[in-house]
Amino acid sequence: MSNKYGRFYNFSAGPAVLPVEVLEQARDEMLNYKNSGMSVMEMSHRSKTYDNIIKTAEADLRELMNIPDNYKVLFLQGGDHLQFSMVPINLMKNGVADYIVTGQWAKKAYDEAKKYGKANKIASSEDKTFSYIPDCSNLNISEDADYVYICENNTIYGTKFHTLPNTKGKDLVADMSSCFLSEPVDVNKYALIHAGVQKNVGPAGVQIVIIREDLIREDLPEWCPTMLKYKTHSDKESLYNTPPAYGIYICGLVFKWLQKLGGLSAMKEMNEKKAKILYDFLDNSKLFRGTVEKNSRSLMNVPFVTDSEELNAKFIEEAKNEGLLQLKGHRSVGGMRASIYNAMPIDGVLSLVSFMEKFEKQNS
Repeated sequence: MSNKYGRFYNFSAGPAVLPVEVLEQARDEMLNYKNSGMSVMEMSHRSKTYDNIIKTAEADLRELMNIPDNYKVLFLQGGDHLQFSMVPINLMKNGVADYIVTGQWAKKAYDEAKKYGKANKIASSEDKTFSYIPDCSNLNISEDADYVYICENNTIYGTKFHTLPNTKGKDLVADMSSCFLSEPVDVNKYALIHAGVQKNVGPAGVQIVIIREDLIREDLPEWCPTMLKYKTHSDKESLYNTPPAYGIYICGLVFKWLQKLGGLSAMKEMNEKKAKILYDFLDNSKLFRGTVEKNSRSLMNVPFVTDSEELNAKFIEEAKNEGLLQLKGHRSVGGMRASIYNAMPIDGVLSLVSFMEKFEKQNS
């Protein structure tokens, strides 16, 4: 157990671990937020108190990511799956887009885009079960492509773009759900970033979209639903309808937590330290092995296996008894996966490696 609350170490890929400090503050403010006489769960999203919550959250996110003034920040609903549709509906002016397919979520985005225009798969790592990031330095970018789409960190397969693709001048769109706020990024390199917060930022139900203003169009097809237009939400500062108010409040607390830690550079340093502990063990283990090519490894999601399905199942079950939870790999790939997001303390990773060492001695 990790602390005075008897909390276990939660390695879930999402919804995922949140900082204890944030949960404590949310607990303390649950019944009466800043003498408002009510919980954030109960207050109107049109109230001055909530308006301050959402505006402060946006301002803190802008500071953390150094988001330029010509980008809008939107707090939306519907998760990444809705963005798989919203992106092509809103950005396909020519009706063409290029997709780099490096995992299940990029594949789903690609398949969804085909409903709204011509989607070209210009690179893929499916030939080796998405265990690497393909060379994207000289891709065959479509001349009339409206954008190039990537999933920057692949939660299921544990891969990460450490070098962004050469889009040859085309706009880059990135699904950043499982690496959002884990390290500094240059927002200017992207036309649009979307991220579900349930992995690194907050509770499930909030989707953050960072979009360059010139991409927010008025001339969308008449059939486009009002709620699927970025302009709808941009014009009303994410308050066109009732937003996921409490989730946004928690995100705001996490942004403050990150600022207190020293920002995204400090967070990256911590994440690299945690990941190194686990990868170093895997590289030297005689029982466990990582499944990702070294130059494509994620700092956030670490899949690994033994050579036996029986041993995999035994490890997952015995790990539960040690307070190491949610280590089962995604159903599509099996094995194990440790998601070590921002809020996973280094003690959690050390406890995992310690148990892996013990398990290896007992089962080799």
